[in-house]
Amino acid sequence: MGVDHDGVHEISDRFVDELAALDPIAATYLGVPGGEEELTDYSPDGHRARAELASRSLAAVRAAEPRDDSERIAQAVFAERVGLDLELHEIGADMSALNVIASPAQELRQVFDLMPTDTPEHWRTIARRLSAMPEALLGLRAGLLAAAADGNVSAARQVTKVAEQCDTWSGRGGQSFFAAMVARAEGVDESLRRDLDAVAESAAEAYAGLADFLRGELLPKAPKKDAVGEERYRLWSRYFTGARLDLREAYEWGWAEFAGIEAEMKEIANRIKPGATLAEAAAALDADPRYQVRGQRAFEEWMQRLSDQALQDLRGKHFDIPDALMRLECRIAPPGGGVGAYYTGPTDDFSRPGRMWWSVPADKEDFPTWREVSTVYHEGVPGHHLQVATAVHEAQRLNKFQRLACFVSGHGEGWALYAERLMRELGYLQDDGDLLGMLNDQLFRAARVVVDIGMHLELEIPAGTGFHEGERWTPELGLEFMLNRTITDPHHVRDEIDRYLGWPGQAPSYKLGERLWRAARDEAKQRHGANFDVKEFHTTALRMGGMGLDTLREQLARL
Repeated sequence: MGVDHDGVHEISDRFVDELAALDPIAATYLGVPGGEEELTDYSPDGHRARAELASRSLAAVRAAEPRDDSERIAQAVFAERVGLDLELHEIGADMSALNVIASPAQELRQVFDLMPTDTPEHWRTIARRLSAMPEALLGLRAGLLAAAADGNVSAARQVTKVAEQCDTWSGRGGQSFFAAMVARAEGVDESLRRDLDAVAESAAEAYAGLADFLRGELLPKAPKKDAVGEERYRLWSRYFTGARLDLREAYEWGWAEFAGIEAEMKEIANRIKPGATLAEAAAALDADPRYQVRGQRAFEEWMQRLSDQALQDLRGKHFDIPDALMRLECRIAPPGGGVGAYYTGPTDDFSRPGRMWWSVPADKEDFPTWREVSTVYHEGVPGHHLQVATAVHEAQRLNKFQRLACFVSGHGEGWALYAERLMRELGYLQDDGDLLGMLNDQLFRAARVVVDIGMHLELEIPAGTGFHEGERWTPELGLEFMLNRTITDPHHVRDEIDRYLGWPGQAPSYKLGERLWRAARDEAKQRHGANFDVKEFHTTALRMGGMGLDTLREQLARL
């Protein structure tokens, strides 16, 4: 009798379960039960244990013989993604990770946003997890120092900015994030209240200690130069897109895309206010009462109404949307992080729904909605929520890794940007103000391709662009370009430049991913001719779950 070896799906499922045990923060994000009272070990030992799991699982998946077409796809997806995780580990990029938007310093704080707070037992779980914060931050410090000893340190800009974030969360100059969080606990007895206050204070002190460590011990070791160079950038670009890109071709395409969108925006600006520049048209829209919402609570309610309406309108007509996906919560994010909107997916059983978060300055009260309509579509439906929650819902077709743990920025953000344009095709952005807002988001993403690749590779600015022609990109020129050639909120722009410099290759993945989605649809339309059904194309593509863009192109070519 032969041995019945595990298939690709079983190995992938087991990998997620074992990863959840080694990375409790990831488990909370993924909605995998267990470890809710623990925090992830970011020390050298923790990173080593996760790398050993990845290496062992990757070898098993590569050795497995796919049993059917679903396992063939799953094998390609797992090998590409986990293989890249290991490449990054081998150069120390995991242990040295420190940036203003998505690194362990943020994850340790943000995980509490996803924890339930409805009952005293929920708050006991939060108290136990909070009590682990001092040790977790000491582990993070040990990992950062070990990486620094090998010459891997984030640029001084990132170290300084993350220290400022830690100041905010620790309560320097005001109430700490943790004190504000536990103050919301209702129905708890005096003993639990004392415990919550005590662990909140110790967590805040630990974050203050991290801020001091970053400034005092890590900053002196940090390089002043922000650009990571071409070799490191290529690896990060593959990680965020899942594609081996010709970076200079992508840079040139980004310029062409930017010029085309900018020209259309100028036409719309002239319709809004004859003879107006883009900035003047934006100012006119900002002052127009039709596009104004006052107060963060009112803005949250506006988001929810627009999101709910999109779900109702698109269901059955343009997309197959199961009942479980019809709940999408819209929330203002806690203060202290970067500015902007983001999405967190549902748990496997949908007990925690998909959520759209909007991170805004704490004192911001005026919200011009013309800028934000397409962002709701991007983060919600038909964007991230439809994409991510559809994959979670596909338990019969996809393994746990595909459903929960495989978000590739080029695939996911590319789809969400594609979704913005799709809503225009479906007639939802007829208003010139809302259309200008959508196109500005598109212009902004095209600018990201140019500025991100340009700054990290220190490329020359070409002739004919009307911007410092012949000079090489620097962070200062990147900021000037984004402030003067887009009409995005200046607070957002300044955060964005810091983000690009600390997260190389991520920002271009939106537009480059959208480029592939649009090309794949055009190719499918050519293959099928009059029989092409765009609803079927979208449904089939989304049900395959997340994957790298090269893998996606291979799979969509079969549709």
